[in-house]
Amino acid sequence: MKIPEQVRRLGLVIGIIVVGVLGTRFFLIPRSLISDELHQASTVQREVAKPVKFAGSSTCEGCHEEVSGRVRKGYHKNLMCEGCHGAAARHAEDPGQGKPFAPRDRKFCPVCHSYDASRPTGFPQINPTAHNPVKPCITCHNPHDPVPPKTIEACSACHPQIQRTTAVSSHALLKCTTCHVVPAQHKKTPRSALPSKPEGREFCGTCHAKGATERDAPKVDLSTHGGRFLCWQCHYPHLPEGRG
Repeated sequence: MKIPEQVRRLGLVIGIIVVGVLGTRFFLIPRSLISDELHQASTVQREVAKPVKFAGSSTCEGCHEEVSGRVRKGYHKNLMCEGCHGAAARHAEDPGQGKPFAPRDRKFCPVCHSYDASRPTGFPQINPTAHNPVKPCITCHNPHDPVPPKTIEACSACHPQIQRTTAVSSHALLKCTTCHVVPAQHKKTPRSALPSKPEGREFCGTCHAKGATERDAPKVDLSTHGGRFLCWQCHYPHLPEGRG
């Protein structure tokens, strides 16, 4: 069977392209541009040549045992010393020189603790404008053991996302304790004693069932409304106007 001229020409073109690519790859491109080993070696050499700036927390602990022991037991135990105090290799080599930076500015702590909706529930967050305005954070908080000077009473201190959501809902005037029983221990060590949550339809029914004494709350017939589903499976309690 005779191969068509067009197919032969196409095959010739493809062959030339393949030979050109392989020839360029193996004969024209310098090995230094494509060798992983050379790139890795040159990168290591470049980084090792840079001056050391960070001493590491273990080095800091050698001279600051009392402070480091306090940090390890507190809420900042997962932070590196130099995360707040800056690179300290020079100080570690000669303590009399290169004294580490000590954050005093009120703007420093809010980098982590100002309100951000993406932060997890329970992470302490504040509005820097309203929370003890003007005062440096270290006026009330020891940064190495940042326990509040007194037990926090406002739920919004650790649940700002929920507070902001509830503030624009029909439940804005309800106190958190209307729906949650909050153990005193929860305010000191939150995860050791969790607040209660309503578990039955009857709880919401105290305000929203037909015949309930709460005048301004929308009323439903619990025997038919929502079927077998719990109220919170369709209505988010902190913004009940929305639908789940």
